[in-house]
Amino acid sequence: MPGSELMVLDGGLATELERRGQDVSGPLWSAEVLRTAPEAIEQLHYDYFAAGARCAISASYQASYDGFAALGLDDEETTALLRRSVELAQSARTRYRRDHPADRRQLYVAASIGPYGAISHDGAEYRGDYGLTKERLFAFHARRFEVLADSGADFLACETIPLLDEARALAALLAQHPDALAWMSFTSPDGIHTAHGEPLTDCARFLDRVPNVIAIGVNCVKP
Repeated sequence: MPGSELMVLDGGLATELERRGQDVSGPLWSAEVLRTAPEAIEQLHYDYFAAGARCAISASYQASYDGFAALGLDDEETTALLRRSVELAQSARTRYRRDHPADRRQLYVAASIGPYGAISHDGAEYRGDYGLTKERLFAFHARRFEVLADSGADFLACETIPLLDEARALAALLAQHPDALAWMSFTSPDGIHTAHGEPLTDCARFLDRVPNVIAIGVNCVKP
């Protein structure tokens, strides 16, 4: 587990895959590449390690049971894709270590857990206007969370969260996996509030009481 030193994460996944010729325009976004060209994802993870990143984040942000079911994928296929996303990052790390034995850095893999809003493809993760209870959000995340928490990833990257109730639902799931470590990052239009409007300080105070949350932050915001 890293200490308080700066840890460089990897760069953009979908944007770089697209630059390399992959089609990420569909509703599965970068998760489609898990099906069509998994070797491209593995190579990108490898290249980010080579560029100096210490943590690769899996291509599972857009992958969910509800979202994939709407596109005709069954639960078995979704589970396989979720597991594959972490395995590709782990494979890239193993290959990088083999190719660069002199690099003694500790390298990590984080399993990405995207927000509910990612399945609607209308920017809801930047608004948080779901109209769902914490219990409904818990139910939405539960199966995917279970698979990724048991995937062997070093961390769970709960990303692009637009409202505190979604963080509460994820924290309740995290409580069922006391050995898992996670970070949670929120979308924020102003650096002060979540996209839904709760003060980020309230989010931090809540998560500060969750023992296996190792970091709190923001992502997909203006610098």
